[in-house]
Amino acid sequence: EGRRTGTPGEKLAYEYVSDQFKKIGLYPKGDDGSYIQTFEINEGKQILSTTHLSINNTVLVVTTDFFPMIFSAEGSVNGNVSPALLEKGTPWFWDLKDLIDTHKNNPHFDLEEAVKEKALDAALKGATALVVYNTGLADDGLNFDGKEKSAPIKIPVIFLTKEAVAKYIGDKTSNYDINLTVALGDKKRNGHNVNGFINNGAASTIIIGAHYDHLGYGEDHNSLWTGPPAIHNGADDNASGTAAVIEIARLLKNSKLKNYNYLFLCFSGEELGLLGSKYFTDHPTLDLSSVDYMINSDMVGRLNDSTHTITIGGYGTSPAWGQILEPQTKAFKVHFDSSGIGPSDHTSFYMKDIPVLFFFTGIHKDYHKPSDDVDKINFPGELAVIKYMY
Repeated sequence: EGRRTGTPGEKLAYEYVSDQFKKIGLYPKGDDGSYIQTFEINEGKQILSTTHLSINNTVLVVTTDFFPMIFSAEGSVNGNVSPALLEKGTPWFWDLKDLIDTHKNNPHFDLEEAVKEKALDAALKGATALVVYNTGLADDGLNFDGKEKSAPIKIPVIFLTKEAVAKYIGDKTSNYDINLTVALGDKKRNGHNVNGFINNGAASTIIIGAHYDHLGYGEDHNSLWTGPPAIHNGADDNASGTAAVIEIARLLKNSKLKNYNYLFLCFSGEELGLLGSKYFTDHPTLDLSSVDYMINSDMVGRLNDSTHTITIGGYGTSPAWGQILEPQTKAFKVHFDSSGIGPSDHTSFYMKDIPVLFFFTGIHKDYHKPSDDVDKINFPGELAVIKYMY
C-alpha cells in the first residue's frame, strides 16, 4: 500500500526487510535486541472526541457542522446569547459575509488571520468565545489545519458551516443556548527504521543505507499525481535502494572483507523530511565517532541503457573520494556532485561530520506518481550499480 510511514503498509515492509536481514545473518541493532528502531512523528494538532457544541440542546457534529480554528483556546463555555448582541461574559457571533465581500478582489487578503485578529479583539472586549460563520455566497476556504503552527489565543474560536447556520441560526434576533467545549491534542504516529549489523571486531564501521518508505496513497500531499487516490508503489523510490542495501548486506556477509564492521540501515520517514535518518543520527545504536563513512542509495533502479549515467553525491565530503572513485567509473558516465547535503538520508550523516556518498540513477516522469512501478526497473542496470558500490 505504498509504505507510508506509520501505516500497515510500512509494517509489512519493515517486517520483510527485517526477515531478509535475519536470513542473511545480520545482528539486530535496533531497540531491545530487535532489528526495529521506533521513532515518533508529531503531525501537529487534532480535534479530540470531547470537543462538543450544542445549540438549544441540539448536538452538532464536529467537522460536519462545526470545527475549532487551529488557534482556538481549549476549554468550555456556556451562555444564552443573541447573535445580534456583543455582551461581555458571553460568546460572540460574527458573520464573515461583509468582510469577504469587501476583500474578494484582494489576492493578498488572509481571511484566517483576519478571524484571529477579530478573536483577539473580542477577547479583549470580554467575549468568552467567538462563533464564526459565513452567510454569503463566496467561499470562505476555512478549515482545521492541524499541521499549521499557531499559538492558541485566550478564548475558544469555532467555525459553523453554512449547513449548520441554515439549520440552527436562522433568526439572528433570537436567543440561543450555547454549550461549547474545545479539546485539541497532539497528533502522532510512529515510524520504524530497520538496523542490521556485521561485527567484524574492527575499529571502524561503514554504514550502508536507504529509505524504504514511500507515499502510500498520497495522504501527506507530497505526490505529484493529480488523479484520484492511488497506491504509490515507489519501485524506484525507493524499493530500488532498499534492494541494494539487502543485496550488499548479503554480499558482504559472505565475503572476506573484514577490515570494517558494516551497519545496514533502512529508514522510514524520509518522504516526510528525512525523519528516520535524523532520528538515528540523534539516537545512534553505535558510536558515530567510529563511523568511517556512509553510503546512501536513493533511486538506483532506472539506469539509462544508452547513456549509462549515474550521479554520485558527496564527492567533496572527503578528500579520499577523488582518488577512490574516479578509477572505478569505467562502466558508467558519472556526474559527481561535491555536496554532502541533498534531499535524501545521507544529509543527516553529513550534518554529523561523517563523509557520505549518494548514489542516484536519475529523475524521471514517474517520480512521486503511481506509475513508478516495477515494470520500469532496469534490473541489470541496478545490479551494475550495486557491483560498483560493492
